[in-house]
Amino acid sequence: MSTGLPLWAEVLTAVFAVLGAAFAAIGSFGLVRLPTFFHRIHAPTLGATIGVWCITLATIIYFSVQGDSLFLRAVLITLFVALTAPVTTIFLMRASLFRERQKGGAVPPAAPSARTPDQGKL
Repeated sequence: MSTGLPLWAEVLTAVFAVLGAAFAAIGSFGLVRLPTFFHRIHAPTLGATIGVWCITLATIIYFSVQGDSLFLRAVLITLFVALTAPVTTIFLMRASLFRERQKGGAVPPAAPSARTPDQGKL
């Protein structure tokens, strides 16, 4: 069954769709694999944002070539995700820092590979 698209449009659509799925999967794996909340919060946000942009490009190419006019309605969805994902991340981070301060924890938490001042001296 042929979609009637030229080969270049099918290839570009496939590349952007696979890239979008790959970025989303990498962000999901980062959520599972990273050790603390403060490390985990960045991977899904970045993966979702970049993944949505790639899927949007695939959608624009596919429907623009198929319909013989520029299809930009998908950009609205992407802009919504691009604006809300970082804002949500900031709110989650602030809430987590607040709870950590309430428990008396080390805020901001030290990075796992952070050096102490004495380690740099010989």
